[in-house]
Amino acid sequence: MTSIHPENLSVLENSLALAIGEDFSLENDPDVIQQLIGDKRSENTKREYQKDLKDFFLFVVKKEPSRDLVLEFLHLEQRHAVAVVLKYKAHLIKKKLAEATVNRRLSAIKSMVEMGRRLGVCNFSLDDVKGERVETYRDTTGIPATDYAKVIALVDQNTLKGKRDYAILRLLWDNGLRRNEIVNLNVRDFNAKEKTLSILGKGKGSQKEVLDLSDKTASSLASWIKASKKKRGDDPLFTVLAYHKNGARLTGEAIRRLVDGLCKQAGITKKMSPHRVRHSAITTVLDLNNGNYRATQRFSRHAQVQTVLKYDDNRQRLQKQMSDSISELI
Repeated sequence: MTSIHPENLSVLENSLALAIGEDFSLENDPDVIQQLIGDKRSENTKREYQKDLKDFFLFVVKKEPSRDLVLEFLHLEQRHAVAVVLKYKAHLIKKKLAEATVNRRLSAIKSMVEMGRRLGVCNFSLDDVKGERVETYRDTTGIPATDYAKVIALVDQNTLKGKRDYAILRLLWDNGLRRNEIVNLNVRDFNAKEKTLSILGKGKGSQKEVLDLSDKTASSLASWIKASKKKRGDDPLFTVLAYHKNGARLTGEAIRRLVDGLCKQAGITKKMSPHRVRHSAITTVLDLNNGNYRATQRFSRHAQVQTVLKYDDNRQRLQKQMSDSISELI
């Protein structure tokens, strides 16, 4: 029989003495909200969850959420928990908040409960709490290309700010980018030789997708990068130019104000935003390709072609056509 070396015997004895799972023990009860926030990739999603859950607890118990307070809620019985959340929902509706806002706040609570169930500290579900019905993409028509041309013509491309703003406006139109997709861009994401841009698309996590750029958009990006003297690949592509925050990553709110201000200056009466520009670009693409849904879906990067159909319905005003046709029969 082979003898065991004393050192190996000591290691074996120590291993056998350990309680099962001791190396994986948690010192305290889990902080469910921190676990929930840590499970999300998007910084915007993290902020919204924290804000919405804070609003819920302030309404219910007049206190900001803490680990113990969250666990106290998660330990409620099913009927009690559902009653509390329904009371909060009624409060949101009474405040006349938009359906989408109500649903977002309920979603944050449901996600917290689901995380609690996964961590073994909650036994109820909120399946009985239904969200509000929302009609998505009601007005997707945007503005015509001729109006957007007036907007982009207002930018002075001879200035540093003008070069930056022109590049942003081209990305919003030529590629239908969302403002967060623009905000998250770094210098290395632009390939001047190939005329491509790598973006973090909506719902794609950390996986980037490569988009081809028009000659005008590629040229505008190259001009901005050269003028701003950006060299490091991990630098933000678009930055603040104000003296006290020079070099900081440009925010989505700054892009919204840029679009809103220029559109008003161009005499456009419709309320405009970066996403309205995206709507405009997608609708224009449908016009150019005579309603080719698949081609438009490649441009818009919508997960479902049904979303593109909604754009096309609004573009053609099908309901108006049918109403006019049936009206002529009487």
